[in-house]
Amino acid sequence: MTDFNEPGLLKFWESHFIEYLEDHETDDHSHDLSHFQRVWGTAQKILADEPRDVNHLIVLAACYLHDIVTIPKNHPDRSKSSQLAAEKTEEILEELNFPEELISGVSHAVAAHSFSANIPTETPEAEVVQDADRMEAIGAIGLARCFYTGGKMGSKLFDAKDPWAENRELDDREFSVDHFYCKLLTLGSTMKTVPGRKLAEENTAYLQGFLDKLREELG
Repeated sequence: MTDFNEPGLLKFWESHFIEYLEDHETDDHSHDLSHFQRVWGTAQKILADEPRDVNHLIVLAACYLHDIVTIPKNHPDRSKSSQLAAEKTEEILEELNFPEELISGVSHAVAAHSFSANIPTETPEAEVVQDADRMEAIGAIGLARCFYTGGKMGSKLFDAKDPWAENRELDDREFSVDHFYCKLLTLGSTMKTVPGRKLAEENTAYLQGFLDKLREELG
């Protein structure tokens, strides 16, 4: 019986995924190879303290392929992105001769990772992947990615007249700082794993500290 958590097997498949992704580079540098590697790194931290029985190879594959298809955040079909990525993931895994019995589990984890898709996680593997990916949106990395993505969308940093939306509706397509209140500060409460919730607490506090400093500088 194959041990899908065996370190040598994980290293073997990780090298295959890296090789594939290096041959299929993207111009979206918030969803590039380094993003996938960081998500897998965070997933390993979660797995180290996760009491449930989790298939690490499913988690590994989903971490490396969850954003293999991305649709811009300001596109009307954004919510379909993870489902398209799941379909593409199945094609890639079949091409790479990945264990057939695990493909559906990887596909589900990919489809369910997305915040905008709002697909319920049905397996512990999907919960680990979702938590690990959401950690990329908070903390120092999340801060950098927020403003990088806002720049690609043509968003302003903040509303100079009302940066804290005291007399207007929040609009995170127009103002990057609004995205903290629309989504980023709420992600910690969506974490599905106990280790994920602990990691999120520290990183959410970092984001709040940034906003406090920004408020101070803006007077």
